Amino acid sequence: MTDADNDIKAQLVELTRQPIELYKILKFEGLVGSGGEAKAAIAGGHVLVNNVVQTQKRKKILSGDIIQFDGNNYRMHCDQSAEPVVEVPSAEPEGSPAKTDTGKKMKAKSKKPVAKKAGRKAIGIKS
Repeated sequence: MTDADNDIKAQLVELTRQPIELYKILKFEGLVGSGGEAKAAIAGGHVLVNNVVQTQKRKKILSGDIIQFDGNNYRMHCDQSAEPVVEVPSAEPEGSPAKTDTGKKMKAKSKKPVAKKAGRKAIGIKS
C-alpha cells in the first residue's frame, strides 16, 4: 500500500467473509437497485477497483480493496483472512498406468431432496 492509497477518503464497508464478488457489493450496499443493474454498471466501465476500470462482474474483492463508483470511494475491510483455495488432488499419481474398467458397476447414491429456505441469501456484508 502506498502513501497515495492512504490519502483517499473512503467509506468503510465491513465484510463478514472474503473474497466476495464485485456485483454483490454494489447490490447489497444499495449502490444500485438490483443485481442486473450492478452487472450493467460494471460491464459499462463505471466501476473502478484499486484505480483500474473493472469489467469483470464476478471479480473477487478482498479486504483492503477500494471500489470507486458514482463519484464515491468504498474501502473493503474484513477481520477474517481470505478463504483458502483448495486444490483437488488427481485420482492417479503421475507416472502410474491408468486403471482399466473391471466390469463392476457401482450404484449411484440417491440424495434426498432438501427444502430451500425462503428469504435473501446471506453474502457476507455487515449492514
